[in-house]
Amino acid sequence: MSKLNQPRLRFAHLPTPLEPLDNLSRELGGPRIWVKRDDCTGLATGGNKTRKLEFLVADAIRRKSETLVTVGATQSNHVRQTAAAAARFGLGCEVLLEREVVRDDDYANNGDILLDRMFGANIHQRPPSDDLNRAGEDLAAEIAASGVATYFIPAGGSSPVGALGYVVCALEMAEQFREMEIEPAAVIVATGSQGTQSGLLAGFSAAGRDVPVIGITVSRDGEEQAELVLDLTRKTAELAEIEFEVNQDQVVCDGSYYAPGYGQPNEGMIEALSLTACTEGLILDPVYSGKAMAGLIAMIRSGRFGSQDTVVFLHTGGTAGLFGYRSLFS
Repeated sequence: MSKLNQPRLRFAHLPTPLEPLDNLSRELGGPRIWVKRDDCTGLATGGNKTRKLEFLVADAIRRKSETLVTVGATQSNHVRQTAAAAARFGLGCEVLLEREVVRDDDYANNGDILLDRMFGANIHQRPPSDDLNRAGEDLAAEIAASGVATYFIPAGGSSPVGALGYVVCALEMAEQFREMEIEPAAVIVATGSQGTQSGLLAGFSAAGRDVPVIGITVSRDGEEQAELVLDLTRKTAELAEIEFEVNQDQVVCDGSYYAPGYGQPNEGMIEALSLTACTEGLILDPVYSGKAMAGLIAMIRSGRFGSQDTVVFLHTGGTAGLFGYRSLFS
């Protein structure tokens, strides 16, 4: 078991529900699907970054920081939640957004970026960067040089400190599995900046639960992503004082479902959003949870999970971003 001796603020609505998706399960004729509702964490329409920000903002305050600086894409769920957390705790917020996706509908002015502005974030924009985190660090240094104490949060809040939020989530899920007598064949989650999957792997290890965590990538191929996830998992486990030993081949990242690229729609994602909406009244997002659900649907149809299996889908939130893609569903 981990000690988690890191400062933490408690503003997420926890524990989030674990609910069955029985209509979707019947529609697919496969395993029983449950959804872990981390779209219900409460901050600024919710999402997985809120768990990370409980630790990150606490660390920023401990270091007497005045302004949070972070980075993301135009429809970044992480930036939205960071801007909201900054407003809640009286901190400034400077964000660097890269214009990685170009669309003709409301992408550049609606959804997450609309909320960023409402929360008072100061937005800087730039073309796509080979190293967005480095560009964000440079912005933080520039602001700090003017005399403002800054705290830089990498993309997705995915540092070892941020990933502690998903160590907590794994411990929470392990307790729910015990109480509800669920033995999942796997947990399915979108994986991008690595912090959510890494925290889950470290957290299940801390809980003594051998639960496969399958990451569906949203921005790169599976092999490259798995290397990054393993590295961050080890760093997170070290920070949390968790005994963690795993081989590279035990870190599963599937890169089959994100093409043509990050934030770019595909048919599997559109089907996944439409199917979960009309069978369960559950709204996914086009960038993360939609592609992760497309991966789960494809795995079920291929026979990877049997009708007697149970799988848990981690809903990472992001519903606000859907409004930047309205033409796909109109």
